[in-house]
Parts: sequence; structure tokens; C-alpha cells
Amino acid sequence: MSGQPSPSQPSPPLRSARWFAKDDLRSFGHRSRLKGMGYDDADFMDRPVVALLNTWSDLNTCHSHFKTRAEEIKRGILQAGGFPVEVPVVSLGEMLMKPTTMLYRNLLAMEAEEVLRCHPIDSVVLMGGCDKTVPALIMGAISANLPFVFFPAGPMLKARWKDQTLGSGTDAWKFWAERCAGNLCDGEWKEIENCIARSAGTCMTMGTASTMACIAEALGVTLPNAGSIPAVLSEHSRLAVATGRRAVELATTQLRPLDFLSRESFVNAMITQLTLSGSTNAIVHMIAMAGRAGIQITLDDYDSISKRIPVLADLRPSGRFLMEDFYNAGGLAALLNQLRDTLHLDAKTVNGVTLGEQIAPAQVIDNEVIRDRDRAIWPTGGTYVLRGNLAPDGCVIKTVAADPKLHSHTGPALVFKSYADMKLRINDPALPVTPDTVLVLQTGGPIGAPGFPEWGMLPIPDKILKMGIRDMVRISDARMSGTSYGTCVLHVAPESYIGGPLGLVEDGDLISLDVEARTLQLLVDDATLANRKARWKKPEPRWSRGYLKLFAEHTTQANLGCDFDFLHGNTPDLEPEI
Repeated sequence: MSGQPSPSQPSPPLRSARWFAKDDLRSFGHRSRLKGMGYDDADFMDRPVVALLNTWSDLNTCHSHFKTRAEEIKRGILQAGGFPVEVPVVSLGEMLMKPTTMLYRNLLAMEAEEVLRCHPIDSVVLMGGCDKTVPALIMGAISANLPFVFFPAGPMLKARWKDQTLGSGTDAWKFWAERCAGNLCDGEWKEIENCIARSAGTCMTMGTASTMACIAEALGVTLPNAGSIPAVLSEHSRLAVATGRRAVELATTQLRPLDFLSRESFVNAMITQLTLSGSTNAIVHMIAMAGRAGIQITLDDYDSISKRIPVLADLRPSGRFLMEDFYNAGGLAALLNQLRDTLHLDAKTVNGVTLGEQIAPAQVIDNEVIRDRDRAIWPTGGTYVLRGNLAPDGCVIKTVAADPKLHSHTGPALVFKSYADMKLRINDPALPVTPDTVLVLQTGGPIGAPGFPEWGMLPIPDKILKMGIRDMVRISDARMSGTSYGTCVLHVAPESYIGGPLGLVEDGDLISLDVEARTLQLLVDDATLANRKARWKKPEPRWSRGYLKLFAEHTTQANLGCDFDFLHGNTPDLEPEI
């Protein structure tokens, strides 16, 4: 494997030697306690200590196979002469945590950073996959600046119901709409519930989990092909073992993330998200991850790239196929080979080669799943950035997943003051809503919700579904699931709860959306808006203690990545006293 030291370049001393190598009382204590666990000098002396930060949990459905994968990673570490240590960290399971795992992304990032800093660790394998575990672990590892390699959980296998292929999330929304419209009986709905999650692994659509896994691969922090291997294939087990071996090599060479991650690395990752028509959530995470490396990525950067990068992956929710198909079609490397002239091919990777060298052998096997550029799914990136008086700091829309007839639309607002208000009234038969109405959700942002939950794919009212309508313009300062679709304007910044213009919208106000012009305008005169703003009162602090108080006081807005403000930028190594 490239990246190993040559005989003329002796390996630098191991970081863990500071804990174990000295002949003093402190090191005596460290060694003796490991020996109390049944280890001896041959296990850990003069061997790289390689940590596995494992986000396994009985309540994290995406990671249900991680106990087995951890043992396989350990096997690779032992094969390469390392000492594996498994360290559990908080598990962010998207399906069961409320109000949202996004509330706890920064908590896991902080835990990962501090766990790595305070222990005798030479390198680390980050075990994640479910949406927020990926950016959180990478953010923490970049900040700790210890050698790391990321190991994605991998997507589920494709699901089947009757004669239809099902994709988790995407088809749940679709069939729920049909049930609300009266077109699907309770028995059929139960059948779908029983089969839509077919195996261990993350959503098999191009939702946030798969988007972030592919971004990690493009960023250069995984082994090749890691972004799309289904969770239960033998190839995934072999990936685990190989990842363990590579982690030992990283400990030996001490290749740290800040040695190879560059602005060009993050541009490659942005191109990846856009050509995949990946989850809009990835934009927030990318800004935060880059910020930990001292690299500024903005919404304007995204929009500039979006104007020239086509969507080439025909994957749900924007297209037809699923992640298993994508892997069989050649995976991310094959897709990126279609865009070589747009990429920074000399960007370095954790594998000791450039991105260009890493993707060079890949070939497209199925050009329906991975399209040629002259047969693009969409001529420009799948996500657009919008601005206007309703979103002065920007907002986003997944254009390729929206009804083209709504790309240019003006309609009257119907405002929901909160998620609870929306749930209470959305299916009220007396709700004053038509297909032209613009549904607006307030108090869904990072501070207001709190945590920036996936409330942005507001449900279509039942009375509208029964008319045969399946999409409407919906606007919020919340996020939406990467598996979802529709004309949903998201991440409006600044958010309504802190005084953003979205909080000034009233029922009946006309709102104009123009996707091609990249504008979102509230058609209310400036004097009226100024009067409303003058009447607005800042909410009283909601949280008096604990993590929620910390989150409310230090989380940045969506356009800045929703990271804690005190964790931005590069920081010097903060090695503990031994």
C-alpha cells in the first residue's frame, strides 16, 4: 500500500508511547491496568494503538451489523501489527431519536474530538453511516487531527413489495400520500411496513446517509468504493478488514487529516453531492466539516458549482434506481470518471494516492444508472441556492426532485407558526388551502425547533391529495429528509425564531418562487415589513441548563453549517499532559 515509510525514512515515534514507553510511575500505572485486563507487553508495547470509534446501538437500526464489522476491523488491525481498542461513542440513530439527530451532531463531534485527544491513540477507524454520524465523526477527527479512516455502514439491500421495488424513505412518503388520498388500504400499508427495510444498513436511496458516505469517499477519507457497498455483502466485510489494515499504516506514517485535506478536496466533495442529486442536508454538513479544517465553504460556492455540474446518477428520490444498483453499475469512482475534467484530480487521499489515481481504474457497467454527460438526468446540479427578501442569507431547493411546473410560482401564504400548529391544522377540512397555496412553516430552524429537524417536507393536506395533487410549494427554515422529494424550499436563513423575515410572513401574503432566477421573494412592501419587524419580540430563552442551553447559545445558522461557533477554524494540537 502506498504511503508506507521507506527503510530510509524511519517511522516517527508513536503517540501512544507517551503513555506506555517511559520508566516512570505514570506509565507503570497505564501498563499495569492494561495487564489487569489480560493484555501483556506484546499486545501494546511498540505497536500502533488503533481505536475504533463505534456508533453501534440497539436503537440505531442502520448500524445493527456494526458488532460484526468491528470484529472484522480488529482482525485487519491485528493482521497489520496494531493493537485494536474499541471505544463506544454516542449513537445517533435517525429513525428513533427525537426531535432530530441534528440536535446532537455537534455533541458527537465534540465527544469524538475529546475521546481521541485524551486517550493513547495513534490512529482511528470511524464507524458511522446513519445520517449525522458521518459528519459528526469526521468533524471531530479533523479537529483532533489524528490519522483516521472512515468506515461507512453501507446501504440496505433493495426491497420488494408485490411487483414493485421499494426504496426506504422515498417510497414511504409516496405510499403514505396514496393512503391519505384513500388509494391504499390498511392491509397493504402494513405489508409495505413489513418489507421496506430489508436488511441492516442505511437507507438504500440517495438520502443523507448515502450522500455523506459518497462525500466521504470523494473527500478522500475512506478506502476506494466504500461509499456504496451494501451493508450485508461479503465485500463490506472485506472492506472492514482492509480498513483496519490501512489504519495501522496511517498510525505508522502519521498521515493526519490536515496534511492532505484541502479546499480542492472539499470542492470535489461538493461536485459529488451535486452530480448525485444528493441530500440537501449535505450542504450544511459540508460547510461544518470544511470549517473544522479551517476552510471556508459558502452557499455561493455551491451555487457556482451547481451551474456547471450535471446530475448523472439516476437514483431515488430524484430518479429510478437504488444504491445496490449504483454499486453494481460501478459506484462513485465510475461516476466521477465521467467528470474528470471538473475535478481536482491531484487532491490527496487517506490512501496515499491522489483522487485521480484512485478513480482511474473504475468503469461504468450500467449507463442507465450512471449516465453519460450527453444523457444527463438534469443539465445542472440537483440543488440550487435561492436568495431574496425572504432568505437574505440564502436557502436551498432540490430542483430535480420538485415538480417542474412549480419552478416558477406565485401564490398566497398559509402560515403554520410551529410544527405542532401544522400537525393540528393540516388536515382540517376547513383549512383555506388550494393547489396554488404556498405552505409556510415557521420555528423549524436550528434554534427555534430546536435542532433543525426534518420538518421541511410539509405534508400535502388530505383535501389536496384527494384532488390528485401530489406537490405544492412549501417553505421553511427546517430541513427535509434526503430521501424525500417535492417543491420544498429549505434552510431559510436567518431562521424565523431569531427574527428572520420568514417569521414576518402572514396568511395571504403573496410569495414568488423562481428557481431558474434563483430567487425567493415575499411580495409585501418594505414599510409593511418594517412595521411587522418593529412589533416582533425576541423570544425568552427556552433552556436554562445542559446541552440544550449550550446548543441554543452557540449554534450558527444553516448557511454557516450549524456548528458551534467556538469550534470553527483550525486549532493547534492540544496534547494532554501525561
